[in-house]
Amino acid sequence: MNDARDDEAPAPDGAPAPDGTPAPDGTPAPDEAPAPDGTPRTFRPAHAGRVLRVVVEYDGTDFSGWQRQPGMRTVQGVLEDGLRALLGEEIFVRGAGRTDAGVHADGQVASLGVASRIPPHGLLRGLNSILPDDVALVDVAEAPPTFDARFSARGKVYRYTVWNHMVRSPLHARRSWHVRRTLDMAAIREAAAALVGEHDFRAFRAADCERRTTRRIVRRLDVERQGALLTFDVEATAFLKNMVRILVGTLVDVGRGTLGPDAITRMFETGDRAAGGITAPPQGLTLLRVLY
Repeated sequence: MNDARDDEAPAPDGAPAPDGTPAPDGTPAPDEAPAPDGTPRTFRPAHAGRVLRVVVEYDGTDFSGWQRQPGMRTVQGVLEDGLRALLGEEIFVRGAGRTDAGVHADGQVASLGVASRIPPHGLLRGLNSILPDDVALVDVAEAPPTFDARFSARGKVYRYTVWNHMVRSPLHARRSWHVRRTLDMAAIREAAAALVGEHDFRAFRAADCERRTTRRIVRRLDVERQGALLTFDVEATAFLKNMVRILVGTLVDVGRGTLGPDAITRMFETGDRAAGGITAPPQGLTLLRVLY
């Protein structure tokens, strides 16, 4: 859930078969992915039996992203291992977003199918008792059989945090990007306004992003400052790989004066990633919530 990925990059070994059969991780066929406006399309259920919707919070610092990878510590892997220990079942946990290594979540949503009749509060208490300190379930609820955390989603909200001060902050270091140079907030807000709406964001994605369409709708991009803390809250129907981090890196470079105020317009017109700013580091990014 990826976002690793900011959000929507495909599983490296999870592509559907040419005949549309879902991959072993439950990934639907390409024509079952959400529409560009975020409206879910029909898909084959990823989960068998009773379906639960869980909300997960984690500090991504010591994880190699959300998605299970051989020999790597991942959020999905830790959850699935914990469920196996608790319930004695092999359970596939699908996250709404495949966050990258170092990216955090306050409200990641996941779906899973279980044979056990354990009540939601029992699963929450039982699994949290064996999960490591940097990940926890904050809510568990029954869900309809057709619910799929990723493909039922209609949007997501990410927050990127910048610590803008000459002196680094040990308290904020794990969850922010330290930018020393004073930033021009008026220039940042003016550039941010140009990103809202439906656009082709091909210049705002990683080079290895494999999404077939790059048009996305950014519903809002709120820039706030409280002292040295600067936050960028971005809500969109869907995101490309590294999209939020490239948006923020470009806006910060506008605020530092290393990019002109027309940088966003030039990126949209040319589709040229090189016309933009740097990719902001992962530790400042948090998946706040998923919209359904």
